[in-house]
Amino acid sequence: MLELTMAAVSAADEGATAGMLMADAPSEPGAVLRVGRDKSVCRLATPDDWLFVSRVHLEFLCGPDGTWQLTWLRGSQTDPSSEVRLTVGEYTQPVAYGGTVPLPRGGSGEIVVLDRTGPRSVNVGFYHEV
Repeated sequence: MLELTMAAVSAADEGATAGMLMADAPSEPGAVLRVGRDKSVCRLATPDDWLFVSRVHLEFLCGPDGTWQLTWLRGSQTDPSSEVRLTVGEYTQPVAYGGTVPLPRGGSGEIVVLDRTGPRSVNVGFYHEV
């Protein structure tokens, strides 16, 4: 099971957890969870006017062995207006635009989508049950 929690944070409400959204999916091959502005495709949707987030920005996909991976999907722009960082424990790494990284099995962490043009972020916490 992969559990996600998401908060859309602006400078005005930093630290607030109101409006937090949650989603989960069993760790079965082919299971998918998506984060973005398109509510028809994404289980966790950001505000419509947060254009630094693509229609479908992040995809969590369960592989054949039951492990999850995160992909920052390429959008319509050549140069994105955001950056994505993955934090697990004390370690933070950038996620490349169009790149994929594995999530630790039985681990937890956070993915942060930062707006390059202003003080806004989308914070997605994850917990991958064994």
